[in-house]
Amino acid sequence: MGYTNAYNAYQRTNVNTASQGRLVVLLYEGAVKQLGTSLTYIETSGKVLPQNIEKFGICIQKAQAIITELQVSLDMEKGGEIARNLMSLYLFFNEELVTATINQDRKKIEFVMNMMSQLADSWRQVANSTANAPAAKIENALNIQG
Repeated sequence: MGYTNAYNAYQRTNVNTASQGRLVVLLYEGAVKQLGTSLTYIETSGKVLPQNIEKFGICIQKAQAIITELQVSLDMEKGGEIARNLMSLYLFFNEELVTATINQDRKKIEFVMNMMSQLADSWRQVANSTANAPAAKIENALNIQG
């Protein structure tokens, strides 16, 4: 089995065996990675070269798809104010990324990427602090349906 196949198998196992909190962290990390990659296509002139527009757009679309997945996974009933605040943030992030795509706006992408990175750090702390807790406590801490 080649390196790529081994890595893909490792990634699948990582996702399939992750806790719910860890899955949220993986989603954030995926969005941050896609946004970081999108920034590599913006030249110092502030524009994306014509041959890179499709790649740039795909990175942004993947990040938006991840943000949308985070959005639809929110439990608005159990999550209370935290879920409402996250929903507002996710909507804002996707709006910013639409504008950033149209205008090839590095600053907007960097802003969303930095915010997603900070949220990933917060979720990482929650996931780590609940790693050894009984399942019921984890569900309560993360406001996740059982």
